[in-house]
This record gives sequence, structure tokens and C-alpha cells, in this order.
Amino acid sequence: MPATRLTFGDVLRDHRRSYPDRVALVDGDTRLTWPELDDRVNRLANALRGAGVGQDDRVLWLGQNSSRVYELLGAAAKLGAMVCPGYWRWSPAEMAFAIDDFSPTVIIWQDTEIGETVRAARERATHQALWIQHDAAGPGTYEDFLASGDATDPDLEISPDSALLVIYTAAITGRQCGSLITQNNLISMGVSVAGVGDIDADAVFLNTGPMFHIGNFQFFGIPTFLVAGTNVVLRRVDAQEVLTVLEAEHVTHAYLMPATIAELIKLNEADEKDLSALHATFAGPLWNGVIKDDPSRFARYGGGIGQGYGQTELTGMQILRGFGLGGANAGRPNPLLQIRLLDADGNEVPDGEPGEICARGDVVHLGYWNRPEVNAERWAHGWWHTRDLGRREPDGSITFVGTLTRMIKSGAENIFPAEVEQALTRHPAVREAAVIGIPNERWLQDVKAVVVLADGATATEAELIEHVRGEIATYKKPKTIEFTEAIPRTAAGATDYEALDAAYGGGNYPGGTSLGAGR
Repeated sequence: MPATRLTFGDVLRDHRRSYPDRVALVDGDTRLTWPELDDRVNRLANALRGAGVGQDDRVLWLGQNSSRVYELLGAAAKLGAMVCPGYWRWSPAEMAFAIDDFSPTVIIWQDTEIGETVRAARERATHQALWIQHDAAGPGTYEDFLASGDATDPDLEISPDSALLVIYTAAITGRQCGSLITQNNLISMGVSVAGVGDIDADAVFLNTGPMFHIGNFQFFGIPTFLVAGTNVVLRRVDAQEVLTVLEAEHVTHAYLMPATIAELIKLNEADEKDLSALHATFAGPLWNGVIKDDPSRFARYGGGIGQGYGQTELTGMQILRGFGLGGANAGRPNPLLQIRLLDADGNEVPDGEPGEICARGDVVHLGYWNRPEVNAERWAHGWWHTRDLGRREPDGSITFVGTLTRMIKSGAENIFPAEVEQALTRHPAVREAAVIGIPNERWLQDVKAVVVLADGATATEAELIEHVRGEIATYKKPKTIEFTEAIPRTAAGATDYEALDAAYGGGNYPGGTSLGAGR
């Protein structure tokens, strides 16, 4: 039967014909047109094939951001293999676990900044692989290995449903798990997000988000790749370098966090770089007018496409306010995604009632690498169970309520921290809030809130507790509130609930866990 759907490799094959003079990748002094990139991908694919990499085999990248990650994705796509960009901030023990768990045929590693960790992990791991250093020259290094492959396209018949990108997540199991994202997942995500992100062949995207995270690929590495725009890659974030590259490459889109944006604005007061090409796709108000954007576009996308709900297992944020003109705090699903809110028996809950967010469609991953029992549980009733709680509103949009993996139990009642946090932040004096459970011998747990007040604002504990009483059921209100200057964050930017538990005496969670809600 003839192929009816394209693979990631097919996209690259056609870009070299359709855009022979356009630049595909920029990484420092490296500039590759689409034909040049495809030639390198073919050489790399054939070199990997010669090293024993074939269908369903695996390549592990232990390094920071690099255009070579895109080359690896292209090569693996043409072989039906998988690429995992490892979390370069892993400890040696965590990295060794990933090496043994993922059992890659080839490991490509970086010495700069993380070499000590990589070498320690290699000593701990038992799995044997071909190790190739990418930030060095000479025999046995990345460029030498790539050059050993023939430039002829492997031209193999590969399924679009084969896993290509593997990203390790906490996965709510107590140990990290590799999410298997298929070629079709990436293409479906990229095409749909390109539309709401104003991404076309003239787009120039600055890859500053970590490549071990789905966010950088969704906003907007993969969409830019699919529509033949230009991906500019920085090894890691340095504000001065970011500012220089934004101007020099006429960057149109960038993955930048609020702290970096604030630093860029300060630096630009002296440098006055020309940032006229840049769109404020994320956090537009934070730029304070430094870059220009169309306010009507922000309104059309419900305040920016970064507002929504998602997880790695859905190939990123796939419920967005950009899909369907705003709505509740999450928004509406990607047109290639179905969402149902189910109870514990797999029945859909009525609108207005909280239920588990369950998904199926072209952006839902295959499951986790080497986790058959977890996959069987999470794919119950024919839907991927996110372990997060949502509510469908009267207008059809979805509100993210909280995670099922971190729940407070007070007497017979279940309390989801996110619902209490949202109630608190609706008070004008509250900038941020995080909620934990405090052990109670009689009731199992009491609700405790940790609150950051807005600049210049004042509020008392009693005032905020009374405010919450008016927002949600009274049994959900905090018994106590602590005021602080900042909520602790994980490396991924999520609330660090484990740190809060340690600092404020949290514990006694149902199931004996204090896992946070970060995805």
C-alpha cells in the first residue's frame, strides 16, 4: 500500500527542492541551507547505520543546545530511530540511570561545562555504547563520524508513527520516564502551532529554550522547521549574546523567560539594538514597548499563545487560548486533539464538574519507553490519562483545576492545591500563592498557603482566608498562611512543592507522596 502520510525525513527531502537557497540552521559561524542540511543529515544517517543504529534503536545526546540536535532528528527520522536530548543538568546518578534505561546504541556528549558530570555518569552506568564527543575535533569526534557516512539518502520506508523524539519527564512514577513522541506527533503539533504563532518561511526562531524540554521545540523550533523558516541556536542563555543575535539575525520569534526579558530590556537601554523584526509572541507586556507588536493579534490569541495547558506527553501545550478565541484559563484543544474529562470509572463528567483531563489524537505520544505497566494504566479506557484535573465551562473552553498527583486530604474531602491557589491570586493584593498540606492527626491534613504579596500591597492572614471562603467551598480554605518574598521554583520553572514541604512542614499526602505538579 502506498504511503499516505509524510515523515519528518520526507519534510527535509522536499525542503531541499522547494527552498534550495534558504538558510535552515544557524549556530555560531555555521550556516546551513536546506540542501546542505539534508546532505549532512544523510551522511549522519549512514554513519549511524554503519554503527548499528536502525529501526527503534536509540541515540542519546548529552549536551546543551546545538544545531546538531536537529541533524540528529533528521538522521534518526530517516532510519526510524529515536533521539533523546538528555537533561544536561542531571546529576551523575540521574544521568547514569538514563543511560542504562534508554540503552542507546550511540551517545553523543559535550565536554564544555558538563564534562565532569558526563564522565562520572559513564563510570556509574553499566550499559555499553559508542561514545562520540561533539565539541572537539579529530578522530572519533562528531564531525569525523559524520564525514564517514555517504551523502546518499537512505530512502528507507519508515512509519510516520515511529517514535522520533524522546524526552524524559517525572511521569509521576517516582523515577524519570522517556516520553515517546512520534514523527506524526511532531508534524501535527508543528503545523497547528505554526498557524497560531504566525510562523511561515520568513520566520527566524531563536532556540534558547533547553532542548531537553518540549517547550523550545513547540514554541517554535519544529513549526519553523516544518515551514522552512530559519532556526538559530544558542548553546545556552547569555543575555548579551541573545541581544546581539536578535539584531544580527533579524530574529522574529524567540523562546525567552521573563527574567531574561527584563535583563534584555536593561541591556538595550545602553545598546539600543534594532529589534524591529521581533514579535512579542510571549509575555508581550513585559517588553515595555521595546519591541513593537500588533495589539489586535494578542487579543485574537487570548493574550498570547503561551497561555494554556499541556504536558510533554501531549507534545507540549495542546489546549491553548490561541485555539478558538480565548476562553477559560487553558483554552480549547488543538483541532487534532480530542479531550474528555473523565471520572475514575472512565465516564465523562458533566460540564462544570471537575474530571481528569484525558486525551487522544495526533499529538498524543505513544507512551513511555520501557514502562509497559505504567502505559497500560495511563492508556485506560482508550484515552491517555494526564493525571491532571480540568473543568469544561459553559462556552466549551477548559479550565485547568490542578493535578491529581498532588492532592490534599482533609477528613473525607479531597482538595486540589491549584484551586485554592487560583482563589488566592484573585485577591488584588496577592501576586503568587502556593498551597501545601500540613499533617493533622485527626483530619490527616490541613491546608496551608504560602503567599507573595504584590508590590506595595498589604493583606492579613484573616483577610485572605475570608476571601478564599467566598471563592470556593469553605473546607478548602487555608487554615494558616505564611507570607514570603518568593515561591521556590524547580529548574523547569514550576512551583517547587517539595521545597515548600521541607520549609513549612508539609506531609501526610494521600499515597505517601509529596510530588509537585510540574509537568
